[in-house]
Amino acid sequence: MDHKPSVLTERYEIGRLLGQGTFAKVYYGRSIRTNQSVAIKVIDKEKVIRVGLIDQIKREISVMRIVRHPNVVQLYEVLATKSKIYFVLEYAKGGELFNKVAKGKLREDVTRKYFQQLINAVDFFHSRGVYHRDIKPENLLLDENENLKISDFGLSALADCKRQDGLLHTTCGTPAYVAPEVINRKGYDGEKADVWSCGVVLYVLLAGYLPFHDSNLMEMYRKIGKADFRCPHWFPQEVRRLLCKILDPNPGTRISISKIRESSWFRKGLNPKQNKSESESASGSQENGNMTAEVKQELLQLRNLNAFDIISLSAGFDLSGFFDENPQKREARFTSKQPASIIISKLVQIAKFLRLKVIKKEGGLLKLEGLKEGKKGILSIDAEIFQITPTFHLVEMKKSNGDTLEYQKMMKECIRPGLRDIVWVWQGEHQQHLPQQLEQQQTLQLEQQQQQLEQQQHQQEQ
Repeated sequence: MDHKPSVLTERYEIGRLLGQGTFAKVYYGRSIRTNQSVAIKVIDKEKVIRVGLIDQIKREISVMRIVRHPNVVQLYEVLATKSKIYFVLEYAKGGELFNKVAKGKLREDVTRKYFQQLINAVDFFHSRGVYHRDIKPENLLLDENENLKISDFGLSALADCKRQDGLLHTTCGTPAYVAPEVINRKGYDGEKADVWSCGVVLYVLLAGYLPFHDSNLMEMYRKIGKADFRCPHWFPQEVRRLLCKILDPNPGTRISISKIRESSWFRKGLNPKQNKSESESASGSQENGNMTAEVKQELLQLRNLNAFDIISLSAGFDLSGFFDENPQKREARFTSKQPASIIISKLVQIAKFLRLKVIKKEGGLLKLEGLKEGKKGILSIDAEIFQITPTFHLVEMKKSNGDTLEYQKMMKECIRPGLRDIVWVWQGEHQQHLPQQLEQQQTLQLEQQQQQLEQQQHQQEQ
């Protein structure tokens, strides 16, 4: 612990080990430029490739890029060398919520606060087509202000992971927190499964122990399948009623997040106007008519790209080749010298022409949705604007739901031509515009720093 910290790309000092798994280690880090504390997850590329976890890592990166929310651990950036991948993450000083509840049950008001924050975050990433699938106290962290942060999206799924029946089929999660339909292996709704896990978390926080527990795993699964649990005598009646609706073994009748929000116990202590605005923000209910009036507020939330983000988009240091097996599924990106307000207006104009509904979400993201459902569901396209400089923007467009051929046809025949007057260059065209000299310098620097880092970490571990 007293060794001199390692330095990564002259940007981060890497200090003590916070935790480790089979394929990754998490270190405490500090930004040299801003002095901000971060957590740095170091993944061994060779091990990931050897055991076939490329898709899992790819999905985790994709998910964490789109679930930016006050109650979700933020991914700041991803760095990579030939042998390692680095996730630079928000540092949660308070540690795991599990450590709190391991000491005993929590007070009702404290539990309510954490549960409200959990539901707000889950509702938000569900609206983005993301399902966590491993919600439990060990994956719920606390910041220095005791605010909850959901972490570890390694088992998460995106909407395009659904099969033709519209359901997910991968059995995963932690046994004591998993929904009965996941155990049955007949397909399940990711939203409903996450709601069940949230209910188990609520029970654990108030009780100090699990609702379903048995030394025999099959017996525990039987209890889960029948929702065979009892509430302790100190549980308020409102909580008992709510838990019975959440821990309903029938996903078809299980309570939805919107109904959880309406429950009397959940609403206690919330400002009604604040609760309403949070709900609308999470569900993305603000559409075309409100877009112009709120453009200035939206521009304040645009995500900034640093030099490392730009390098990652250039040909020589593109990580997508490592993660993406099907080039047709990659995002379409273009740069523009137009202000973000002009880009947003142009996207809205094209959406109206194509009869697509526009949903505005946080962080400079627009969702364009079809009004009619096709063979593979409603076509949905995400368009996210990133600010590189105040007068230079990167826009990323990708299909989040629906038929791939329909999406590609729409992009080729309508969207790309319609954006012609604001596009500076589409990615993959005119590669001479990319910062090649900066790319070469930074790639060489990464490799040099990687060698130094590995030597220092080896000395620390010894």
